[in-house]
Amino acid sequence: MDFPTPGQETDCRMVREILDLVGDKWSLYIIATLKDGPVRFNELRRRIEGISQRMLTITLRGLERDGLVKRTLFPTIPPRVDYELTDVGRSLLAPVMAITLWANAHQETIQDARMRYDASQERNP
Repeated sequence: MDFPTPGQETDCRMVREILDLVGDKWSLYIIATLKDGPVRFNELRRRIEGISQRMLTITLRGLERDGLVKRTLFPTIPPRVDYELTDVGRSLLAPVMAITLWANAHQETIQDARMRYDASQERNP
């Protein structure tokens, strides 16, 4: 991977902004949840444990703004809103799923390392 040179700070900042968005607490869950096709807002909320309605709304808006998620409003009573990945959003599935698989495979190792580290800090403050 090539890292930016001093004249490329703008590109670096943009990449950082994009990584911050897709790497935030909820975006990866939303992207993974939308992998099989359109999902209604309330169904997304039910499938993503611990996310509030407000945080789901904010995160979906950010993903929509960046062109990763498409929002479709159906003029029914009550209104129905579906969310689905765009082509760009679908292109994120492979890296997102790779990170998810990696996290699942290493969660015990990381938890053990954290416990050892925390215990060493208690003995040597």
